[in-house]
Amino acid sequence: MRGRIRAARALLVTPEGRKMFRYSMASVVSVVVSVAFLVLFDGVFRWGAVISSTLATAIATIPSYELNRKWAWGRSGRGHLWREVVPFWVLAFIGWGFSTYSVKLTESALAHSGLAHLLRTGLIAVVYIAAFGVLWIVKFIIFNKVLFANRAAELPPALDGRSGVPG
Repeated sequence: MRGRIRAARALLVTPEGRKMFRYSMASVVSVVVSVAFLVLFDGVFRWGAVISSTLATAIATIPSYELNRKWAWGRSGRGHLWREVVPFWVLAFIGWGFSTYSVKLTESALAHSGLAHLLRTGLIAVVYIAAFGVLWIVKFIIFNKVLFANRAAELPPALDGRSGVPG
């Protein structure tokens, strides 16, 4: 057990480890925001699982994008619409599609279960989180290797060899 704790600490001091930790924390914020809105929309307003899931995902995608781009991957300035913003939203709504399908199945399965509304809402929220959790690792890889990957043209000249100073 101590070996695993040491390994985790060692990973956290690396650039990749810090990025993974920050991605995880951005995900926590996104989950809290989306579940809060899901519960509000489905549990309080009773708008139904599909509408609630859609709105919750759309709202949570905004802080998720900003936290991931700026904090986890350290990007500054405006995001590139076609290389970052659109793909991020596409990934968010792939997650939405999967989670919405999952919560719709759950809602249908519980429709005549006789469970209290609060318990039904809680189960829908758990399924919503679990569905996004399934895609969490895949999204990290896509963000890290494609979406927010450092491209030589975007690096300062001193870091990509264009400055003429030998490395």
